[in-house]
Amino acid sequence: MTTPSGPARSLARTFTQRFSSTRRGARLARQLALVELHDWGIPDRTGLSEDAGLLVAELAANAVAHGRVPGRDFELRLSLLPGALRIEVSDARRDRRPAVRPHEYGAESGYGMRIVDAVAADWGVRDRVVGKTIWAELTVRGTVSGSPGGGAGRR
Repeated sequence: MTTPSGPARSLARTFTQRFSSTRRGARLARQLALVELHDWGIPDRTGLSEDAGLLVAELAANAVAHGRVPGRDFELRLSLLPGALRIEVSDARRDRRPAVRPHEYGAESGYGMRIVDAVAADWGVRDRVVGKTIWAELTVRGTVSGSPGGGAGRR
């Protein structure tokens, strides 16, 4: 879906899809996000594409592992705005909030939000009527539509 945002020459693009709260659903969310970004002019294997894929994978995996409610899906929303790519993943559990946990030697899990914090320019959480949305933003430099100058900026 493409909707005007500001002057007619500045377009925002959005993509929204629900997925089953399973590991397969999380993998599919990442793959479909990368296809959508490619369609928007963000080529595969660029910094922006790889960072976006990593954020979608981490946020979707967290939705499945920590936000799952039987019978409820999680939702992925991508928004390409002037200067930013916003990634939102919504799940059905408001009570389980993400946090950046300190490093624990030998830990087999608990690194997801540390990765999000390191890669995203900014991130946060907001409540929904049912559940919560975790969002992360990447900075977009240059023009995106087919230009190799489009890339991700980090903190």
